[in-house]
Amino acid sequence: MFTGLIREMATVKSFVGSKLTLKAAYKPKIGDSIAINGACLTVIEVTNDGFSVELSPESQKLLALENYKEKVHIEPAMQMGDRFEGHIVQGHVDTVGTIEKITDNGNSFDVFVSVEKRFLPYIVPKGSITIDGVSLTVNEVFENSFRLTIIPHTMKETLFATYKKGSRVNIETDMFARYIEHILEAKQNLSTPTWNDIDKISALY
Repeated sequence: MFTGLIREMATVKSFVGSKLTLKAAYKPKIGDSIAINGACLTVIEVTNDGFSVELSPESQKLLALENYKEKVHIEPAMQMGDRFEGHIVQGHVDTVGTIEKITDNGNSFDVFVSVEKRFLPYIVPKGSITIDGVSLTVNEVFENSFRLTIIPHTMKETLFATYKKGSRVNIETDMFARYIEHILEAKQNLSTPTWNDIDKISALY
């Protein structure tokens, strides 16, 4: 589990096949889970100046790989006893969104991101969302997009400084919204048993 608070901007040394090698101050252990641009990956090698993770074909198919070339966000998985900040992030990227517009408001930036409509039910106004691993709050939801407000510090210290119209980003929607939708859907699919059904079940015992 993660919090969506970026701990470091690591430098990509190489990305060959399924192996992504990073230069970073953080020193993980082999087998550790670490979120790279919001995707939970496993450390397979540790070097003097960083570490390597492996991206499965499924991960490479889903993620915005163009953002794994120069700098990337990294966040180690939470440990028992860690202070909880941000929001609950699983490191499971749901989809890739596209930056539609960035508006400079002087003391903040409005970022508009479009997504496939089927993911909009999991994006809730004033709810949580993770963009390339960054924990953020949704301000508005539209027909096929949503609006975020980014403070200057976040804009300066993350990949948001490099985003422009057309940039693609990894998105993890709110976990609780997904779970609630799944529970409600499951309840709708369950039919109420008749007395005949109950009699048949009872006869088995």
